[in-house]
Amino acid sequence: MRRLRACLGAVAAVGLAAAGTTALIAGSASGATSALANHWYAAAPYLMPLDNDPPDAAAIMDATGLKAFQLAFVLAPNGGGCSPTWGGTAAVSSDTAVQSVVNTIRAKGGDVSVSIGGYGGTKLGQACSDPAATAAAYQQVITKYGLHAIDFDLEEPEYENTAAIKNEIGAAKILQQNNPGLYVSVTTAGTADGTGWFGKQMLLEAKSQGFTPNNFSIMPFDGGFNGAASQTGALTNFNQILQSTFGWDQATAYAHEGFSGMNGRSDTGEYFTQADFQTVLDYATGHHMDRFTFWSLNRDRQCTPADNGGRTSGTCSSVAQNSWDFAKYSVKFAGVTPPTSTPTPTPTPPGTGCKPAWSSTAVYTAGNEVSYGNHNWKAKWWTQNETPVASDWGVWQDEGAC
Repeated sequence: MRRLRACLGAVAAVGLAAAGTTALIAGSASGATSALANHWYAAAPYLMPLDNDPPDAAAIMDATGLKAFQLAFVLAPNGGGCSPTWGGTAAVSSDTAVQSVVNTIRAKGGDVSVSIGGYGGTKLGQACSDPAATAAAYQQVITKYGLHAIDFDLEEPEYENTAAIKNEIGAAKILQQNNPGLYVSVTTAGTADGTGWFGKQMLLEAKSQGFTPNNFSIMPFDGGFNGAASQTGALTNFNQILQSTFGWDQATAYAHEGFSGMNGRSDTGEYFTQADFQTVLDYATGHHMDRFTFWSLNRDRQCTPADNGGRTSGTCSSVAQNSWDFAKYSVKFAGVTPPTSTPTPTPTPPGTGCKPAWSSTAVYTAGNEVSYGNHNWKAKWWTQNETPVASDWGVWQDEGAC
């Protein structure tokens, strides 16, 4: 999905325990506003402020009524070490670019959460020596931006590393204790069964450390999902996992459960339309779930053929839409009615519009279209007996689900 190191010493880590209770107040001096209500942090969609053609946050706020943004991602430095950076390259300590985005959002009455981790890169939990050192690195981020919310996005390859997950969960617990009122979400991979083996191990680690965040969220995409029904099924199954792991009843489990979707076409070619988002939103509100978010605002705009040629993009959704259509579902989850806008283009329903089936014996020339594996494909040049597969260098161009 994510979607695209010398550690601080023990003295610094111990110092946080004494000073951490004032971290949010101290952070206010660097531009923090009063905290928003938690339902806004729970609804904050992901935004990459430095990559993937960052959209104008102020324009999104004006168009949708959105107030909160989930800025991504904080990682360990690419060159090694236990200090926080944006994307492994831009040190948080000297940052001015992200701070400018934060200031713009706050000037309009909004706020931000910061997400750590994501898919790929080296995470601070992998680079730092222990939970205290990991927490000390994240405390720098909280203090720098005066944060009232933080998201631990624990997925591949980090969540397969037992020591790293122990550091991350331990750090989350320390930050929660040292920053009263801090909204903490933990996001991990979703499967049809709820979450996989590594996700369940992460939950067991949280239980063993006595750590309960505001929510545990799953990402039900990139795992053979097909529309909203498969996602709500995964959320139901994940609720049962939360019940069995922590001994919660169903309502308590839902109150600590979250959804993190992917708008439009996923990395593996699944499609999630506005109608799918509405169905999952209805499920989330109907079950009083704690969080509803998505990856990402950078993708919340319609592609042109030149943008991605039918492939998954980091800068557009690959479905028919108006700009910021998906952000409006986050606004609705926060309990606000978005401003009215032009009607959304009608997406082509999945399962219709398939071209003639591909044949291994037929000869195809450039421009010929076929269907295979519930997708339409277009030949780039002459071919025979070459199975349609997604490849930048192959003969077939994937035109999307049908």
